[in-house]
Amino acid sequence: MQNPFTLSFGKKPLQYISRISQTNQIVETFRSENPANQLFMITGVRGSGKTVMMTNIVSEIKKDEEWLTVELNPTRDMLQSLAAKIYSMPQMNKIFVNAKLDFSAFGLGVSIENAAPVTDIENVLELMLENIKKHNKRLLISVDEVMNCEFVKVFVSSFQIFLRQDYPIFLLMTGLFENIYDLQNDKALTFLYRAPKIMLEPLSFTAVRKHYMDIFELDQREADKMAALTKGYPFAFQVLGYLYWENRDDHTIEDILPEYDQCLDEYVYSKIWSELSELDKKILLEISVSGEEKVKEIREKLDMNSGLFSVYRDRLKRKGVIDTSEYGKITLTLPRFEEFVKTRQM
Repeated sequence: MQNPFTLSFGKKPLQYISRISQTNQIVETFRSENPANQLFMITGVRGSGKTVMMTNIVSEIKKDEEWLTVELNPTRDMLQSLAAKIYSMPQMNKIFVNAKLDFSAFGLGVSIENAAPVTDIENVLELMLENIKKHNKRLLISVDEVMNCEFVKVFVSSFQIFLRQDYPIFLLMTGLFENIYDLQNDKALTFLYRAPKIMLEPLSFTAVRKHYMDIFELDQREADKMAALTKGYPFAFQVLGYLYWENRDDHTIEDILPEYDQCLDEYVYSKIWSELSELDKKILLEISVSGEEKVKEIREKLDMNSGLFSVYRDRLKRKGVIDTSEYGKITLTLPRFEEFVKTRQM
């Protein structure tokens, strides 16, 4: 039997712990007769399962014949790509040809006799969406790892127009919290403030433990130990499972910890660390080395005033590396991240 875990990002692994409540929230909203929201943003730290959750939702939506689905690349002209992908759908292409819609100005199809070519890309999409609506279809667009770039800003602005025109168009985007935050704070995209964000929290400890117990036939004590090592972090769940599967015949869980740390470092933690400011790093080093959790003690050791410390605490929270849910305390959210941070002081 092949290893049921994976070290690859994005692709749905054989062993997948679904986020049932959050997934159902989006699917049921989109499928409702009068959707309260036609846009959702999924956000979380690297490796939290954003792409896999989006892929799972799109797969569920695609089961309904009334739905059309398109995935767009945020680093390309998204409006042009959307028009091209809709036009390439066999069922829609036939409808556009029968309606004598000439989109040849954008390289879509050929010129149609006695039909004026459409020369504005938004107009092209409006005509496409009008026909999608006329034929009782709905369109779901998915965009992975959005960022505050010109392509995304233009697309989101047009999407807002399509919503006002009551077209059956839906949008599902994923992104790191800081990128979603930057996008929402763009003055031209204020309507995104009202768009619901799905924050991916750690996986259920019980679910992680049960998966490990079932796959490896472990007793609860050993499964508890493995589950605790992941802290509910989806990528860590995959990495630890993958390594234990490969080494379970002649290695203990403790034996594979160095390789586990190395994988987390190389695949995720080094990238997260590289995106932090020097003061961000200084705060994390103090927490990791001292083991201190109380905000007041950490702040005093770093000789930072309350206002400045609050700014950096919020930054680290947005990046998904600290938990501030308990009043007056800070803890690290990622598994064995303190071990990684300690190596950075060398």
